[in-house]
Amino acid sequence: MEALRSFGEATFASLKIRNYRLYFIGQGLSDVGTWMQVVAMGWLVLELTGSGVQLGSILAFRFAPLLALGILAGNVVDSFDKRKLLYATQFVSALLALMMSALIYTDTIEMWMLYLVALFFGLVDVIDRPSRQTFVHEIVGPKYLKNAVALGSTRANLARALGPLFAGTLIASAGIAFCYFANSLSFVACLIALFLMRREELHRELHEERKVDHVLAGLFYAASVPLIRTILISVAVIGTLAYEFQTSLPLLAYTTFLGSAADYAALLSAMGAGSVAGGLFSASRKEIGAHEFVVWVFLFGLSVCVTAVMPSLGLATVAMVFVGFFSINMSSTANTMVQLESAPHMRGRVMSLWSMAIFGSTLIGAPVIGFVGEYVSPRWALALGGVAAILAALFAARRLLKVHELFSIPAFVWIRREEATIEDTKV
Repeated sequence: MEALRSFGEATFASLKIRNYRLYFIGQGLSDVGTWMQVVAMGWLVLELTGSGVQLGSILAFRFAPLLALGILAGNVVDSFDKRKLLYATQFVSALLALMMSALIYTDTIEMWMLYLVALFFGLVDVIDRPSRQTFVHEIVGPKYLKNAVALGSTRANLARALGPLFAGTLIASAGIAFCYFANSLSFVACLIALFLMRREELHRELHEERKVDHVLAGLFYAASVPLIRTILISVAVIGTLAYEFQTSLPLLAYTTFLGSAADYAALLSAMGAGSVAGGLFSASRKEIGAHEFVVWVFLFGLSVCVTAVMPSLGLATVAMVFVGFFSINMSSTANTMVQLESAPHMRGRVMSLWSMAIFGSTLIGAPVIGFVGEYVSPRWALALGGVAAILAALFAARRLLKVHELFSIPAFVWIRREEATIEDTKV
């Protein structure tokens, strides 16, 4: 019993912080709505066109701003109050989802509208993603960062398990429009949580006033730090070809297994369930190391390849549980190492590069995976991502295991390098 209590305290340590509890609940409800919209959007495109290329192109429009504007976004995030930025991004996202709901419900939706709205959602994401990631650090501080990152990933993937299930039910009973409407309402929960937070309990970092850095300062800084550079390159490869599940899985359900929206939802839900288990495992860990990142990337790629060759939808769904487990351990380990290795005044810009690597790369990867899925096979589209992840693991192993020699990074470690020293030697 004592061991179980200790495990619980270690696993949910960051939830002792009131502001993080509010954020965890509000963002969790918003995440459920977002995944309902993900299922609705993918199935809507297939119903309208039946094209994998069109589906991949929509996702390319959705994530293109992250690749094109991510560096500029880092400067904005580092220069403004993260809480105020999140007020703005959540409000605009709610309006976009509500507008889509109305267009679909009135049967006036056309493909060009989907492309345009996807682009607007992407522009909001340019600010929203790095703001949310760095805001978590302000909420919990360096001591609980590893735990909060892992629990945050678990929360998001629990939403991935629940959101598609709700979406499948809602699409069958009421229609696709109501998934978008539910998402617009879910953003209200996050707005309320932000409003209820106590400003004085945030861990704000005060820096001396400085001239605005060159827009490429974040890129130069990340390139000069070996651990950050290697992880970002590996994540970019994975983000480009392996993390295109919003393209490959709908095609796998629709084309290979001749299934319905519920079958697509089952694949996403299975991945979410595996991610929940993986997140709880990751959250209980007190140390991380470069070798762990290499192992998780390799196992993730292997599990994706296994899923691609499964002969039935049921077995593919089971395999996606393992994909989710390895995926969250890989991403939470990489995310934490990058944040802990980043200087405080550069963290927003570095996390913008993280978003560009893992999400902005969809501009290239989604159309490629969509093309392979439509004209070759959805199985090959999925396997291509798995092979890419395995190659990324070999790349990271060659550099991280040689340079860092299995050096473990405690989750509570805080970067103590003086700001001036970092400016001189890295930027």
